[in-house]
Amino acid sequence: MSAERDAAMVRAAIAAAASADERDVPVGAVVFDASGHEIARAANAREALGDPTAHAEVLALRRAAEIVGDGWRLEGTTLAVTLEPCTMCAGALVLARVERVLFGAWEPKTGAVGSLWDVVRDRRLNHRPQVRGGILEAECAALLDTFFHTQR
Repeated sequence: MSAERDAAMVRAAIAAAASADERDVPVGAVVFDASGHEIARAANAREALGDPTAHAEVLALRRAAEIVGDGWRLEGTTLAVTLEPCTMCAGALVLARVERVLFGAWEPKTGAVGSLWDVVRDRRLNHRPQVRGGILEAECAALLDTFFHTQR
């Protein structure tokens, strides 16, 4: 995959983040098929739904699984997200057998795709997706900076 195509996928995740409820941290995630066509997108909705698992990645994976219709397997897909996935989301994308993970901002406090932990590259797991982080990092970090600045 080209760097330009990867950046376009993360831009789609940035657009998805814009749909987050004003109370939710603006994280967006988009699932693409092997051809690069969008399957599903979502934004964080923990506050809006009152659901601790309503992270953008989990919601996008759920929607993509419904659309693909192969149960829970999302083989050949790419997940683009604005923020490095946490342990829950990293585990979900491994179990869904996502082929590639692209993300924008690194998350040193809870990141599980290379920062604090590296769940997706754990050799004990049966699936290890390709990972590329730091794509449009400044743009993705700015979403979070703006959100948290208004919260203070």
